[in-house]
Parts: sequence; structure tokens; C-alpha cells
Amino acid sequence: MIAIVGAESTGKSTLASELAAALAAQTGLRCTAVGEWLRDWCHQHGRTPQPHEQQAIAAAQTARIEAAAARHDIVVADTTALMTAVYSDIVFADRSLDALALAAHARCHITLLMALDIAWVADGLQRDGPQVRAPVDSRIRALLHQGGLPWQLVQGQGPARLVSALGAVRELALDRDLDTGRDQAPAPDAAAPAAAPAAAPAAAARAGSA
Repeated sequence: MIAIVGAESTGKSTLASELAAALAAQTGLRCTAVGEWLRDWCHQHGRTPQPHEQQAIAAAQTARIEAAAARHDIVVADTTALMTAVYSDIVFADRSLDALALAAHARCHITLLMALDIAWVADGLQRDGPQVRAPVDSRIRALLHQGGLPWQLVQGQGPARLVSALGAVRELALDRDLDTGRDQAPAPDAAAPAAAPAAAPAAAARAGSA
């Protein structure tokens, strides 16, 4: 499970579909993108959520991801419950969802954080304006740090953003020793002496200092 998080208008939805398609082509595995439930919720209700509705929205996002994971090899999630917790804090000064959101997000194997290097674009009810992107980005980083969750920054314009994401997925997948379906070394023979372990990728270290 690959989680894409980030402030509004940073290309999360576009990247989720592009990344799922690219990984399917590269690995031959069953890949899918899971959309953001909040976006659908706002369209259905014609408004943004109230504080008491946030927990159900977070739970629905988690359920969407888990359902997709039961049927696919790779799931790319356009946000997780973590983003609901972030906006509960930013908009309603409510951090009651933090623990549940971190527990749900921790089940994802890879976290990609979108950089603030593309222009903000209005998009219906969800978006509050470019002024909220920096505070949201800061809160995401703080929560990921609080949960001890490694992440990689995705940046770049146009096709470069997908290239950045693919590189980040590859690096974090190797860091977590995940099966990506490609470039897999054969299992060492039990009788053969074990090779010295390679140096661990520095993804988590860079993420913590980004």
C-alpha cells in the first residue's frame, strides 16, 4: 500500500492514477488507485464536513484502501485518514483523530509527501486557498514524525513528478525489503555463506531532515 499525502492542489489525485498505471506496467502486478473519499463526500453533500463528521470520513477512507488491498497487489491511495486528522486540526483545532489516523496510516508500506512546488488551482468546495498549504504541509510532517513513519518527498513539474515518485517508491521499497515484482535476486543457497549486508538506504534519514 502506497500512501500519497500532501496539501491541497499538489497533484495527489493525478499522481495516484499515473503511479498505479506505471507500476502495473513495470511489475505486471495488479495495481489500482484509490480515490479520496472526502472529495466524493463533498460532491454528494454539496458542502464541507462538520467536526462530528470527520471520524466517519477517516474511517471510510481507510475502508476503501483496505478493500482495494484485498483484491490487488499494489494499492496507491490518494490520501489516507492522516489527511482527515490534519484538516481536523487545521480547520477545527481538533487532534482527537491523530492516534487512529496514525494507526491506519502505519499499515501503508510507503508514504509519498507531495512538495509545494506546483501552482495552487481552485477545485470546488474542498480547497481553501494557497495560504493553507504551508501549515498543512508542516502538520503532515509533524504527524509522520510523531508516528515514526518514513516518507519521501515527491517534486517536479509535469512528467518529472511521476519520475520522482517512481524513484521514491523504489528506494523506500528496498528500504522496507518489499517484493516489487522486478529485479529480484534469487534466494541465497542455505549452504552458502551469507554475504555482508549492504548499506541501508538513507530514505528515512533524509525524510526526517527534509
